Amino acid sequence: MYQPTKRIALFSFLGLFTFLLITSCSSSKNEFSKKDVKRSQKLVGLDFDKKYIDTLYPYLKRNKEGFDTLRKYTLANDVVPAIQYNPLPLNFTPKVQAGFPEWEIPGNVELPNKKADLAFYSIPQLASLIKSKKISSLELTQFLIARLKKYNPVLQCTITITEEMALEQAKLLDAELADGNYRGILHGIPYGVKDLMAVEGYKTTWGAEPYRDQQIEMTATVVEKLQAAGGVLVAKLVSGSLARGDVWFDGKTKNPWDTKQGATGSSAGSGSATSAGLVPFALGTETLGSITSPSNRNGITGLRPTYGRVSRHGVMSLSWSMDKVGPMARSAEDCAIVYSVITGKDPKDGMTTDYPDGFEPTKDYKSLRIGYLKKDIEKDTSLSKDNLEKAVKTFKEMGLTLKEVELPEDVPYKSFDVILRAEAGAFFDDMVRAREVDKMVEQDERSRANSLRQARFIPAVEYLQANRHRQVLIEKMQTIMKDYDVLISPTFGNRQLIITNLTGHPVIAIPTGLDKEKHPTSITLVGNLYDEASILLLAKAFQDQTEFDEMHPEGYTD
Repeated sequence: MYQPTKRIALFSFLGLFTFLLITSCSSSKNEFSKKDVKRSQKLVGLDFDKKYIDTLYPYLKRNKEGFDTLRKYTLANDVVPAIQYNPLPLNFTPKVQAGFPEWEIPGNVELPNKKADLAFYSIPQLASLIKSKKISSLELTQFLIARLKKYNPVLQCTITITEEMALEQAKLLDAELADGNYRGILHGIPYGVKDLMAVEGYKTTWGAEPYRDQQIEMTATVVEKLQAAGGVLVAKLVSGSLARGDVWFDGKTKNPWDTKQGATGSSAGSGSATSAGLVPFALGTETLGSITSPSNRNGITGLRPTYGRVSRHGVMSLSWSMDKVGPMARSAEDCAIVYSVITGKDPKDGMTTDYPDGFEPTKDYKSLRIGYLKKDIEKDTSLSKDNLEKAVKTFKEMGLTLKEVELPEDVPYKSFDVILRAEAGAFFDDMVRAREVDKMVEQDERSRANSLRQARFIPAVEYLQANRHRQVLIEKMQTIMKDYDVLISPTFGNRQLIITNLTGHPVIAIPTGLDKEKHPTSITLVGNLYDEASILLLAKAFQDQTEFDEMHPEGYTD
């Protein structure tokens, strides 16, 4: 039986006053006094007697010398802390999975009378056209590149169009197909990736002014996997600055349903471009809502896999213990197809796993054990409430029995923010110290720039204590999830988002229609750890019964 390892291995205790000491760059500058130490206690609620401050003061000076020494050694972006985060509860065994199916490619698909309608074809439909040679990969690639160029001035969703590489890949795939070599369902199909993912030969800007011209000479594992499966990368899409929001160094990414709105983020470009039919699918990342939020705002389907399912090698880090990569598409089936390609153990990412995986699209969804957050849905005050309640009614009409569930209480939720902030502060330490952070576009209280500055004031002890409470949350969540295959939740307005990002549970956000202001709404399905199959199955069943995933914004088939 699988025995989980420790979630967090305790690392060197940096001392209570780390937040004070590490703000100086060398021993000769910004020296601190005993009075500074005494005043600094207020931040963490302590009040040591003077005699103890006298005793610990020399120790703190030695600590500072150690901190200064750290900064004399350069760390590459792909160096992760010697800490192993494992989301599995104690004595937990991942569910057995059946593996992925041979994806069915329909044989009766025809080109649309109006070529622009091709932009909203599903992956299986596009695969059918390419495999039957009714359209070439080159033609499809040129068509979508033209759409990116046409609509990007309005949507501001694209940072780099990888045109040269895309056309070369498309020609290669057409030649292979002519020779009878078909790579699979993604053969010849274009896609985009969030510009946190490195692609050799192209800039990887992370959406931020300090990295506007950054070029990382490597390619992220997920991109390599998609290219090998026959995908054609056509664009590096907007990430909000350093994985926050929808504002980047050259603008603000828009929602195709209402261009007066931002696309939200931080996978803003992936959400906007997929919604507008500029790409059939895209990859996004999530640490605390960055796949879910733009999927909701832009009216598409977004799968955030279990922590560790998908490699992050070659992807910007924001929080080593919370970052995930996942597909954003127009349906659950399309997400499942893309997920089947990008999932799996990667020796270049030590956090990835090789637990059983899969998806059974023909399985009886009525066999699933379903819980729903009834109280959270009832107390929802947003414009999406009507569609939430209608979605719940649809699930019941599908023959499902929904049992009322509540999320864990008696947990210090306000404390968990320090986990993401401290880890981000470590990754971007050099940028903050060099004052490059001052160049970022947004500088207000809720900006990434301000978050990175305040990260320097998070004590190591509080970071570790928050992770201990995180362990308690993991066990509490398991107490609930052990009785269910899927939980139905509002996408926003409750604690589901922060809980599942901390515990690593997979979720899928699926469209539920439009609110009274004609903006997209969604509902979220939460699955057990390493059981993407169940939420994909229920999401697909819901979309088979409804047409919300087939709704598209107006003005993009002109």
